[in-house]
Amino acid sequence: MNAAHLSLAEHAARLRRRELTAVALIDTCAQHHARTEPRLNAYKTWDGARARSAAAAVDTLLDQGLDLGPLMGLPVSVKDLYGVPGLPVFAGSDEALSEAWQAAGPLVARLQRQLGIVVGKTHTVEFAFGGLGVNAHWGTPWNPWSPHEHRVPGGSSAGAGVSLVQGSALLALGTDTAGSVRVPASMTGQVGLKTTVGRWPVEGIVPLSSSLDTAGVLTRTVEDLAYAFAALDTESLGLPAPAPVRVQGLRVGVPTNHFWDDIDPSIAAAVEAAVQRLAQAGAQVVRFPLPHCEEAFDIFRRGGLAASELAAYLDQHFPHKVERLDPVVRDRVRWAEQVSSVEYLRRKAVLQRCGASAARVFDDVDVLLTPTVPASPPRLADIGTVETYAPANMKAMRNTAISNLFGWCALTMPVGLDANRMPVGLQLMGPPKAEGPLIGIALSIESLIGKGFDVLGTVVP
Repeated sequence: MNAAHLSLAEHAARLRRRELTAVALIDTCAQHHARTEPRLNAYKTWDGARARSAAAAVDTLLDQGLDLGPLMGLPVSVKDLYGVPGLPVFAGSDEALSEAWQAAGPLVARLQRQLGIVVGKTHTVEFAFGGLGVNAHWGTPWNPWSPHEHRVPGGSSAGAGVSLVQGSALLALGTDTAGSVRVPASMTGQVGLKTTVGRWPVEGIVPLSSSLDTAGVLTRTVEDLAYAFAALDTESLGLPAPAPVRVQGLRVGVPTNHFWDDIDPSIAAAVEAAVQRLAQAGAQVVRFPLPHCEEAFDIFRRGGLAASELAAYLDQHFPHKVERLDPVVRDRVRWAEQVSSVEYLRRKAVLQRCGASAARVFDDVDVLLTPTVPASPPRLADIGTVETYAPANMKAMRNTAISNLFGWCALTMPVGLDANRMPVGLQLMGPPKAEGPLIGIALSIESLIGKGFDVLGTVVP
């Protein structure tokens, strides 16, 4: 098997059998980074020297028979919102935040207790407020699937998916407030999980929305996602990783509204082909309109909760930064300052009602299936103004935002290529705290259609 296609579990097993050293694994990642980073621009901060030292320590411990957890020795990229001791946090802004932000929150601490190796901090949209991955301060990472023209990688975890395609990391930590894990995962042909609000702690992560922020992960395959989820999820501590579920009789709901509006026909065809594969394997496919999507998304179009919450956070902690924000972020922050407290509370109540009501569909189906992103990743040159950026940004997050607004969990997985030869993502949505079953369903779909590098082919950055 091509070593690049080895799963996280297989890499971990080879490390423990001492068929592979952590230093050799990190050196390989560093070589991929050195070869492609000048063009791809995945990282705000690369920490190769410390990563190699940590790998040497891992090898010493493994030689002595010490095992600190499933992520031990595995290379991980971390979105530049997370605190990592010794690494600056920019949150996509034009200057580093105070050193206090470098303290590890619970999720990074859990990673580091297992001696997972942080190779660097990946680029993010400024304060995570955007779905395309652009950043006027530090440049927009280059989507590796588009070798000849600069297409966006998705955001706001802009460098996360790029780091996996690049081969500089095997696992990436991101955040998701309206799709910021799933959009970049979809646009770069990776797997991405958005957890339920509160399932994973967000302390130690620069906030965008106190109501909607969630921590998440990007991986190369669903198999890797199951492995990483079991390693990081405190609610599953001691439990085995999610396992595939039986497809025969699986109740798959396919919403007929909202998610398919104005969709690229080649994306619709790729997702529909996956639906047909499920039906042929014995799944019960049920098509119906999902209630409350339009009502919730109308609130999102007008700034939702995140715009007001970010405006309030910046006013309290970084008022000097507002005038220096990336223009595509600054304009929305200024606009949100006009939203009254009455309107903010009304929005919050409406979204809670919509999410609770819409969740009743899970009495009749086991999972909802939709396209992840309805449009191909745009060329950077085509979204160079606020006027051209705004509609493309809104469309990129249209399908993913619903699960955030409703308070559900969701993931994306690759199912094919669109007419531009760019990756297509299939989105699965489940009710709150259903991450384990959702991953199990995704594993079954992956067994039917193949893993990402089989479905998409291997891109050479």
